[in-house]
Amino acid sequence: MSGQAAPSLRLMFDVTRTKASLQAGEPYRAELARLASGFPLGGQRGPLTVEVPLDDFLSRLNVLTQWPHPESVEWDADLVALVGDVLDDADTAAAHLGEGPEASADPDGTEVLAALGPTWCADLTDFQLRDIARLLSMRHGANFSVPGAGKTRVGLAVYAAMKERGAVRRLLVVSPKSAYESWDYESRACFREAPVTRVMGKLPDPHAEILIVNYERLDRALPGLAGWLRAAPSMVILDEAHRMKLGAEGIYGSACMALGPLSRRRLILTGTPAPNGARDLENLLSFVWPGHGRRVVTQAVAGGDLAYASSVLRPLFTRTTKKELGLPPFQPVIRPVPLEGLHREIYDALVGRYSARAELARDDFDSLGKAMLRLLMAATSPALLVEGSTKHEPVSFQVPPLDIPDGESLYTLLQNLSQHELPPKYRVVREIVSGNAAVGRKTLVWSTFVRSITTLQGLLSEFGPAVVHGGTPDREEQLRRFREDPDCHVLISNPATLGEGISLHHECHDAVYVDRDFMAGRFLQSLDRIHRLGLAPGTETRVTVLAATETIDEIVATRLAEKLEFMGSILDDPSVRALGDLQEERQVASGMDEADIRAVLEHVGAVPTR
Repeated sequence: MSGQAAPSLRLMFDVTRTKASLQAGEPYRAELARLASGFPLGGQRGPLTVEVPLDDFLSRLNVLTQWPHPESVEWDADLVALVGDVLDDADTAAAHLGEGPEASADPDGTEVLAALGPTWCADLTDFQLRDIARLLSMRHGANFSVPGAGKTRVGLAVYAAMKERGAVRRLLVVSPKSAYESWDYESRACFREAPVTRVMGKLPDPHAEILIVNYERLDRALPGLAGWLRAAPSMVILDEAHRMKLGAEGIYGSACMALGPLSRRRLILTGTPAPNGARDLENLLSFVWPGHGRRVVTQAVAGGDLAYASSVLRPLFTRTTKKELGLPPFQPVIRPVPLEGLHREIYDALVGRYSARAELARDDFDSLGKAMLRLLMAATSPALLVEGSTKHEPVSFQVPPLDIPDGESLYTLLQNLSQHELPPKYRVVREIVSGNAAVGRKTLVWSTFVRSITTLQGLLSEFGPAVVHGGTPDREEQLRRFREDPDCHVLISNPATLGEGISLHHECHDAVYVDRDFMAGRFLQSLDRIHRLGLAPGTETRVTVLAATETIDEIVATRLAEKLEFMGSILDDPSVRALGDLQEERQVASGMDEADIRAVLEHVGAVPTR
């Protein structure tokens, strides 16, 4: 309108959409400076502009009441809508918390199915109906159900209900590549007329109703995806949302945070929302409820009472537990593996426990022992540390081993270790796979390192191994062979490649971990490849974790137990906590957080133990 006074303050998103931009008119420069002091994480971007991280801005909205000219403040429509969403859901969550235990009563399944509309045709379990009902009671939501509980179907059901209401018309799914097959299958199985579902190519398909993209592409695809979301009312689902647990500090997280406000509805799916502690959970809930999510987690866990924290956070998510799936129980077993001979001497040298022979090569071992991954390799076999002609060249072990020559330095013996010793972990793996094959049971063997995988491929060649790692060109064929070929008794893989999105519970009930790293979420995900919904009643699932004694393996076991204890407590799920107390077979005398690093440094003697 002509003659209308210019706004004293404009509130909008910055160009990245991860910050709020506060822009004042020229006469209000001093007032802006005073207002900025209420946002300690904000920063001046010029004399009349302040930018504040979105979380900080939304958690301190009361600061805006200090602006002396409220009648002339102008809000960007997208930002004011986001503020309204967050405040509404905060009120709804508080109302749920006040309802008490009776609020968890089973929903009316008929009402839930009616909300999905006439195009929905897929069956839903009682726990899926309960989860859908709770998610539909909030504007945005989080489903932390265990792997195998059907989170993909629940997510599509929420979308169907939102579409039936007329709130959204299209869906963006961000997921790992391994989950593409599941989303494509479910989108066809759940609707009488399958929605047009596309995996994103170079640009988003404007005709797609459901668009699927992986986390690795998000950053480069942001402009195109932003346009796709703006073109029609949209919903965003983050599948395996723990991939963006670093929040705005990570590449995946910052891209997700930028896309979130462009959607009418946000939903995250993951069975492992806090693999390393509360910080992960803060970042995930910040995507769902910017400002409110981080603040409520921080306040809930501040006192250290996880039972109380769980009760406060429970209204913000839905979770189906392993117990609710009705699966036959299983108890992973840690099998201690003693190190002897050269293996023991070399490992001790790597962590500073030098023998007289090792002192001669002290500088060499210091350089090898700096990296945690090298210690994990050494606990399996120091021969993995010796460079081959290619990065993933398998180690060829001499069978039977040659005698150790007199007078050789320990470092020289390391270079030829494969000629003198077969690592005890590999011997145990052979025993387990052989015993299982003899009675017709297939075995899934996990190892963090590709070179260990290729080495095991050779050592287990008589059992027709299938192999899947990041560089496998025929992944689908390898999985098909493991599932269908009676002569293929073993699948060798790593959790980074096969830890998500693959079901093997119909063909395999035995798993062996040659090693583990500090990533609790990845460990839990990998366990669920063979223990998930659809397992036949009475099936015996056997999981063995090999741990070299007096090595970093024991540090990893302790730290994983602590992380699983936290996750189980915060999710009010005893089944997760139980995994933190893995039963030992017998009594024995890359995702690292600060506590992991300290534990490793204590192990190598770099810092004093507490």
